Amino acid sequence: PIYLLTTDVEGNEPWMKNMTGSLYDSTSRWNRIVQEMILGIGGVKLLKALGYNNIQTYHLNEGHGSFAMVELYDMMDGNIEKVKEKVAFTTHTPVPAGHDRFKQDLINKVFEDRMPTEVRKLADDKGEFNMTFLGMALSRYRNGVAKKHGDISRKMFPQYEIDHITNGVHLPFWVSKPFRKMFSRKWPSWRTNPSLLQNAIEIDDLDLYDAHIENKFNLISYQKGHSWNLLDEELITIGFARRFATYKRATLLFHDIDRLGKIAQGRLQFIFAGKAHPKDIMGKDLIKKIHESGEYLYDNYRVKVVMMENYNMDLSHMLVSGVDVWLNTPNRYREASGTSGMKAALNGILNVSVQDGWWLEGFKMNKLAGWAIGPDDSNPDDPGVSNNWDIDSNALYEILENEILPTYMSHDEWIFRQKNAISLAAYFNTHRMCMEYAEKAYNLKKQMPWKFIK
Repeated sequence: PIYLLTTDVEGNEPWMKNMTGSLYDSTSRWNRIVQEMILGIGGVKLLKALGYNNIQTYHLNEGHGSFAMVELYDMMDGNIEKVKEKVAFTTHTPVPAGHDRFKQDLINKVFEDRMPTEVRKLADDKGEFNMTFLGMALSRYRNGVAKKHGDISRKMFPQYEIDHITNGVHLPFWVSKPFRKMFSRKWPSWRTNPSLLQNAIEIDDLDLYDAHIENKFNLISYQKGHSWNLLDEELITIGFARRFATYKRATLLFHDIDRLGKIAQGRLQFIFAGKAHPKDIMGKDLIKKIHESGEYLYDNYRVKVVMMENYNMDLSHMLVSGVDVWLNTPNRYREASGTSGMKAALNGILNVSVQDGWWLEGFKMNKLAGWAIGPDDSNPDDPGVSNNWDIDSNALYEILENEILPTYMSHDEWIFRQKNAISLAAYFNTHRMCMEYAEKAYNLKKQMPWKFIK
């Protein structure tokens, strides 16, 4: 079960009732600390109140819940080693801003005398209270969420042993209806045994084509009802949907906009979706730049660029199944994992991505599942890994013009690549991911499924 915590309950003072009213409350660092106390300390207390008295592992995701350690420290009578035995910690971002730090005097003000000195020392980061330090220091197991992210995390936090478990997506949830039907006809047990998808090459070409066209038609039909700039079902549709954080470089595609216009004219169209943090001015500027670039491309080349509003999970479902190509252009080694490309691959969408996060692994597994923008991480001195916009945009344009366009025109080759994309879902799924967490983070031994034991 999932328990959602709120302070908007009878008996709380007005200021406290509002404390959980807004996620990512940036009005004050004081509020942020209180929210994280509610999550960490309140979360542990809630589980205890609900009767969960024999918890073997508390799994913390990011440092936001690390105040749980304060409550566990009290429960274990100040025994640090006993706390460590109970905790696994996963870090999800290599971006420094994603790791909360608070001034020590503010911690004193909020906690008064309730913050144990020993716990405070473990969280010390050059005079500040580092929530990630606290989570890692009091955990028996720590991991990043992709192989490269594990490497980067070990460099960021060299004082700790850090493993990696690459993320995955829940296939039954993210598969589109046409693909679900197609998979179920071919492999009735694929939902519980996703490794069957590694045999995607066996899918009938016409079945795959029909399923994809149905998804593409559904997406474009929806788009036509929500935008004045109507997309064309006959053109190659390239999708980009995610948070508009600056490191994700949503506007790299437009770096040489006239070159893009000449390549795309009459052949490519683009659909964007996503949101920026309400206080992220630079993120909002990216959305503005996409609109401006779209107007320029349409006025000068009749190339359509659509920015879909009200991005949510339903729209995400349509995008990761209805486009032809999934685009991802982050600064290298800033994307911990990324999962949208996994969802797209499951639905036969080809990825075009910088080699970072999951795609650094996925492209090495199967180079027919898409294309890589620039080099991998094997040579750190390669100028291509410098996140140079000229180098990366040139590589992207080369892929669009010399790889994607001719491959799409070869109907059989495109479908063959779609099958290779689907095969990646045999690995990048939550079945495999949860098995790794069970074995590595939770110390659970593999057991035969109950139906076989019976």
